Amino acid sequence: MHFLQRLLKVLFYVAVGAVLSIAGVAVFFMTWEPDRSLYPIRGIDVSHHQGPIDWVQVVGDDVAFVYMKASEGQDFKDRAFAANWRGAGSVGLARGAYHFYSLCSPGLAQAENFLESLPLGGVMLPPVLDLEFDGNCAARPPVDELLTQVTAFVERVEEAIGRKVILYAPEDVYLTYLNQRGFSRSLWARSVWRSPGYANDWDLWQYHQRGSVAGIDGDVDLNVLATGLSLDSLVR
Repeated sequence: MHFLQRLLKVLFYVAVGAVLSIAGVAVFFMTWEPDRSLYPIRGIDVSHHQGPIDWVQVVGDDVAFVYMKASEGQDFKDRAFAANWRGAGSVGLARGAYHFYSLCSPGLAQAENFLESLPLGGVMLPPVLDLEFDGNCAARPPVDELLTQVTAFVERVEEAIGRKVILYAPEDVYLTYLNQRGFSRSLWARSVWRSPGYANDWDLWQYHQRGSVAGIDGDVDLNVLATGLSLDSLVR
């Protein structure tokens, strides 16, 4: 009986230790962030999925810039974009807009949809074209076809607003498409819990997709600017 009691006690402490270890690992990954001495300028990206946002709290939680979803494909417009744009502007956050690119729609039609949503005039961050497989249609166009359509989008937007488009591209999209023909544009890299290793140069880095920021209920994407890059050089 004493042996069984000792065995059960040992198993209990082992189980508790395992739970605490798992919890510790979970906390680490939930709170991990890049070195602030190297990447001091922090920002978020949001859409209607975040719901109502208290922008006063956001700007007080070490957030310097925000990108917000404006549109998707050739006809979807984010219902929270106008409110997010006003709210972020009211507290002085550097703000920019992004378009989620559909692999199943023509690039030029998507550019027109984005431009219809984008506030023209006033200062803002460069426009962003979000290229990713997650949440997209099932199509995987040939490289040349995709780059032709992306080029049509980029050229139309740049002509309309006089700003260079930044491409948001996770590793799978970057290696599948953007790295195949030397397609050169400023990059917003995505690499969770580790430095982006798939691209030699990038302007923004999304390092967390389940971050926590005051004023936002639930998860939010967290980002930093590249070392040496300033918001003043991007906002105009």
